[in-house]
Amino acid sequence: MTLDSTKTHVAVLAFPFSTHAAPLFAIISRLSSAARNTHFSFFNTSKSNNSIRSSSFKQNVRHNLNVYDVWDGVPEGYEFAGKPQEEIELFMKAAPESFLKSVVAAVVETGREVSCLVTDAFFWFAAEMAEDMGVPWVAFWTAGPASLSTHVYTDTIRNKIGDEGVFINSFQELDPIISNDLNSKFNKYLNVGPFNLISPPPPPPQPPIISKASGCIPWLDKQKVASVAYISFGSVTVPPSDELVALAEALEAISVPFIWSLRDNLKVHLPNGFLEKTKMQGMVIPWAPQSDILRQGAIGAFVTHCGWNSFLESVVGEVPMICRPFFGDQRLNARMIKEVWEIGVRVEGGVFTKSGIMKSLDLVLLQEKGKRMREKMKGLKELAEIAIGPKGSSTENYDTLLDVISKSK
Repeated sequence: MTLDSTKTHVAVLAFPFSTHAAPLFAIISRLSSAARNTHFSFFNTSKSNNSIRSSSFKQNVRHNLNVYDVWDGVPEGYEFAGKPQEEIELFMKAAPESFLKSVVAAVVETGREVSCLVTDAFFWFAAEMAEDMGVPWVAFWTAGPASLSTHVYTDTIRNKIGDEGVFINSFQELDPIISNDLNSKFNKYLNVGPFNLISPPPPPPQPPIISKASGCIPWLDKQKVASVAYISFGSVTVPPSDELVALAEALEAISVPFIWSLRDNLKVHLPNGFLEKTKMQGMVIPWAPQSDILRQGAIGAFVTHCGWNSFLESVVGEVPMICRPFFGDQRLNARMIKEVWEIGVRVEGGVFTKSGIMKSLDLVLLQEKGKRMREKMKGLKELAEIAIGPKGSSTENYDTLLDVISKSK
């Protein structure tokens, strides 16, 4: 087959853990709709692809967007030792070779040479891949601008990406000081979000038993405005068992209405009788439609691990946060939430205690300071809506990103 180097072909490499892949697919889907003469190949593990395969996923896969499964790096017959991040380590060890093999196959299948490489910024090896291909590398930073700034100032990212370009799921008005500084560090630093206001990711697949989850929105409709606490720590983070107990005891003691997204296998850590005693007060469900819940006016506080996607969903829902960060960028996000944007609090002592969570819930839900946080949240949402408007900064940056990736090499 003769390869055509005049037609553009964007290879997209996704990081298949946590909530990295879904937002990347969302923006690539939008780009593929706008750049119809450019072909996009999206590479991800089968497990992660399946997690975003839904009706909306199928609708978003167009003639110029192919989705490929890559090896997850787990050898046949491998027995997991139960080490933290074991799956991630296996995947990352195999990723350079696995991705390259799949990209080569896609080039043969499409008849188009790769003209641009778009990847999660976690993939440091993508710099060498792009250099070998003679194409630009455009990195997607899945966290916030403050964490990107931290990495830039340790030279980790800049030494790998160079000063060519990076795009981020944020809007430059969220933190103009950091945005202006990063604009001076990169040839193209592009805030193109929030994605959940522009092109929300496909919802994750619902678990087989969702009867309680499906009833949470009607239940919320019956609650008072800004009176309910929503508790969720994402798809990866699990608080220690003693903190789960403290959180449950605080909810019961303060009698706050709540929705708690907690996997069934973790309910064994809850105090005896908690579920029965609080069945009229709140709901403990194994899966929650988080974006829909946070947009519902009854939610007054979000008890969260401070992941970036959760933060953006909270902004859109105008819900102040009670922060219990665990790792990665979460601690930095929590500090920005409390100290800079003043739209939330960090739990007393950094860990859940009964008294600490009771104080936090009281402050956010019942005190004047909590009301001021909601007002500031509303202001941030308004800035985000302006940014994604027809003449907004994120719209202009999106047009620049579209121009960058749709050019022939």
